[in-house]
Amino acid sequence: MAAYLLNFWHEEEGQDLIEYSLLITFIAIACAAMLGAGRPAVSGIWQTSNNQLAQANSTLGGSS
Repeated sequence: MAAYLLNFWHEEEGQDLIEYSLLITFIAIACAAMLGAGRPAVSGIWQTSNNQLAQANSTLGGSS
């Protein structure tokens, strides 16, 4: 039993798994932060596009 525990303690395969999972978690959090930071810009572009489409529709005499 002691040999099993000693062998388990010296194995490093689990450490690699933890490191990769921490790296993936960091990347996911960074992506979420970037998407959150870019939200006002996307919202502004969307609003500008809607305004231009509404103006073109009213200029051409279309009905909403």
